[in-house]
Amino acid sequence: MDGERRADLTLEGLVHDLNNVFETISEAADLIAGDSRSKKLANSIHRSVARGERIVESFVETARGSVELAGVLSCATEFARDFLSTGRSPEVEFDLQLEPGLRLKGLPGAWERVFVNLFLNAAQAMKQGGTIQVRARLAGGGVEIVVADQGPGIPPEILPEIFKPHFSTKSSRRSAFKGLGLHIVESVVSQNGGAVAAANRPDAAGAEFTIRLPEG
Repeated sequence: MDGERRADLTLEGLVHDLNNVFETISEAADLIAGDSRSKKLANSIHRSVARGERIVESFVETARGSVELAGVLSCATEFARDFLSTGRSPEVEFDLQLEPGLRLKGLPGAWERVFVNLFLNAAQAMKQGGTIQVRARLAGGGVEIVVADQGPGIPPEILPEIFKPHFSTKSSRRSAFKGLGLHIVESVVSQNGGAVAAANRPDAAGAEFTIRLPEG
């Protein structure tokens, strides 16, 4: 009996329960989609559910192939737009400058988490809105990706701390869960053989995050 109870609390059991949650949310979105005034919100909910399912899959999938960067960025920018519009945040634009055909080692759900966290972090820094620029190219035998914003930049004294878990300059009631976004970024990049660095932009106001990793 004890073994059965423990089995219910494994990752497999958690995925099962989360999928039930996702199904319930998706069915609720179907209901509100019948009202033309709620169609846009319903579509946003469906996309968020799909992202949740991809995140869950990234924890249980074991095969580590490669993923097309352009497709990952398409999903990440779409979710970031949904998240920001739902929260009535200032308008943010995306400027993607990608060499064609770039691939990353790893799982799409994990890489989507990387870019969503970078995009939301950048958007929160740009209090009046602005443009998030993504540049990606082959460099030094691997892939280099730079995500830059138009915010105030990063205070030099916190640069050494920025990827540490639970480090945050923002106040939050959910203190146990704050300050994990950039730590997730660093963890996923590292797990796939790469490195990420934070700095202030040399050409303009704002911060930039540079990811370097082997080509997928």
